[in-house]
Amino acid sequence: MSLRWLPNAISLMRIVLVVPILMFIVDGRYGLALILFFVAGFSDGIDGFLAKRFDWHTRIGALLDPIADKLLVGGTFITLVFTGLIPVWLAVLVIFRDVVIVGGATAYNFLVRPVEGEPTRISKLNTALQLLFVVFTLSQAGFGWPDQIAVTVIGAGVLVTVVISGIDYVWSWARLAREGEQQESAVAEPKNG
Repeated sequence: MSLRWLPNAISLMRIVLVVPILMFIVDGRYGLALILFFVAGFSDGIDGFLAKRFDWHTRIGALLDPIADKLLVGGTFITLVFTGLIPVWLAVLVIFRDVVIVGGATAYNFLVRPVEGEPTRISKLNTALQLLFVVFTLSQAGFGWPDQIAVTVIGAGVLVTVVISGIDYVWSWARLAREGEQQESAVAEPKNG
């Protein structure tokens, strides 16, 4: 029996965990939210490892994994704003970047060619910093650790990498679209001789 479905099941579990995480944050039960957030973050690494290590890539998995990530991070940032733990502008930037990425990927997929779902290095760094920022924010709210300066420094890292990775995605898709148009026009031009 093949375990090819396992990474997809892990992604679905991560999606299911979003609701209790958000409920625990709203209820001020930061320790429980933090535990589930760790489980969700750890599961993201596991499903990626399994997909790569055993070549268990599927089209649905390529969609489920980023959807699970966006729901987890976006939902958590919105809830942290709602509870007054982070500034609105930071959540707006994080979510706006995700909207730009999803919108760009959708447009690219339908107008140019199917999207290859491989995140860039700066995007991976941004995601790691976002997750660390959430962990630090929940930990500080629940346990008074780390100091606010650590949360602020990680938040600044999120800000910088959100902007750079958002621009990087737009720039990359525009370049790939131009290259695709140039290749199509070269094929369509009649050859003399």
